[in-house]
Amino acid sequence: MHRRRFLRRAALGTAVTGGALPAWLRSGAEAGGLPAPAAIPQLGGNEKLPVGFVGCGGRGRTLLDYFLRRKDIEVRGVCDVYEPRLQAAAAAASPTAGAYTDYRELFDRKEIQAVVIATPDHWHARMVIDAVEAGKDAYVEKPLCHTVEEGFSMIDAVARTQRVVQVGTQRRSYDLFLEGKRVFDASGCGKVRLVTSWWYNQQTSLGRGKIEGKLDWKKWLGSAPQRPVDDLRFFNWYYFWDYSGGLMIGQAAHMIDCVNMILGSTYPTAVTAAATPTHLDGAEVPETTNIAVEYADDYLLVFTLGYAAMVYLPPNDLLAQFHGLNARFDIGRENFALYPAPDIRKGERELRASVQKEMYGTFPDATAQHIEDFVACVRRRGTPHATVEVANYTNVALCMAMESIRTGRRIRFDPATKRTS
Repeated sequence: MHRRRFLRRAALGTAVTGGALPAWLRSGAEAGGLPAPAAIPQLGGNEKLPVGFVGCGGRGRTLLDYFLRRKDIEVRGVCDVYEPRLQAAAAAASPTAGAYTDYRELFDRKEIQAVVIATPDHWHARMVIDAVEAGKDAYVEKPLCHTVEEGFSMIDAVARTQRVVQVGTQRRSYDLFLEGKRVFDASGCGKVRLVTSWWYNQQTSLGRGKIEGKLDWKKWLGSAPQRPVDDLRFFNWYYFWDYSGGLMIGQAAHMIDCVNMILGSTYPTAVTAAATPTHLDGAEVPETTNIAVEYADDYLLVFTLGYAAMVYLPPNDLLAQFHGLNARFDIGRENFALYPAPDIRKGERELRASVQKEMYGTFPDATAQHIEDFVACVRRRGTPHATVEVANYTNVALCMAMESIRTGRRIRFDPATKRTS
């Protein structure tokens, strides 16, 4: 992908907020055609995979550390619009890794085969589409993106370019969850009409960090509405609708995807969400929400986020319960259990697990296993566990939840038109 093509696309449009799609998000046919995908390089068995990173704060830095632990990876470039984070990432990567404030320059590096994208949500779609069109495979953090339209445009771009894209819903590669899926499938749980799930903890304030160092604020905003530099927004972007949907979206991205994985569900038919007012000074997005997701499979998923609760420790901060006619299956962060219905005729008066597993302290392995799946798929040109297609099932539900809270309506989705109403 030549730099002039990137610059031309940059001038064409911004992220979708409604109406016609901008040119950079349209399919190849609709946009007037794109060049054929570049040849996919083949790595030797002992050859290190050259990787670049875009977004080096928070989760991005965590992912960088995971990749750097691998002996089969070489980080060739890092990118961030905030100089202190860029310098720290470059120092951690290697003395020879290139440092960039414009991700398009990193994508121009032909020797870099894969990129990791860990930016605010509103940048995911554009960067993934630009990455695959530049011939890169990509690992992008969850959620997939920030609008319904963006998700389908990402699917089109990945299919057109035949690149490997893994979305960061790491439970799909976590050995505990893979085993839990097998247990559920063999459980004889019966028809599931209801799934209840929750994620509880306590947050009492936003961070009050100050920008200290050079920041390209215009690049950081990207497609979001222009506004003056704002320390609160920069360090707490999660809690502003222009960039994300708060922990409601961050945690539901995992929990809804978990349910989709266990039940094999796809797109929802309708979503209704409710919330309290926010109790975090300066935030837009509430920290206490409830999402009801309806599926064509004839079941209801209810996810409750409660971050104005007591402090919960990681082993017990989340749970999904699948209520079957014959049994209930529970799966948490690091454990699962199957509870058959008690036989009252035999005098049974309480639930007892017939299958139970606890792997406390192992959840960090989920990210390592997810990265392993991504790297293996890049090398063999395989299909990763968390494709853009399966991630978009969840993305549509998340976007509908945001729309429901902001409009006070039950939101429907039509898979034929790929639109909400």
